[in-house]
Amino acid sequence: MSKHKIYAMSFASVYVHYVAKAEKKGRTRAEVDRIILWLTGFTREHFEARLADKTDFETFFAQAPALNPARETITGLICGVRIETIEDPLMREIRYLDKLIDELAKGRPMEKILRG
Repeated sequence: MSKHKIYAMSFASVYVHYVAKAEKKGRTRAEVDRIILWLTGFTREHFEARLADKTDFETFFAQAPALNPARETITGLICGVRIETIEDPLMREIRYLDKLIDELAKGRPMEKILRG
C-alpha cells in the first residue's frame, strides 16, 4: 500500500485494529487511548470527535494540538524499518504510534511506553 493511501485512510478504521491488537494481548482500549492522547496532546473529547468524523491520518496528525516531544526518543524497528531513519514526517508519526502499540501488546509497562 502506498503511503498516500495510508495517509488518506481514516484514523478510526485503523484505531479498531490498534484496540484489537492490545485486547488480544490482555491490554485495554483505555491504555490504547492513553497512548494516543499522550502522543498527540488531544483531549478525550477532541480525540473522540476525530474518530467520529473519520478524520484521515494526515489531518489527524496535522490537527494534533501538542505532539509530545518525548516521542522523538522512540527508536527501533517497525515493519523492518528503523523509525529514526524515516524521513517523511507524517510516516514517522504513524510509525511512532505503531511502535507504542506494539510495546503495549508486548506487555511493556505504561510508564516505559510513555517514556516516563
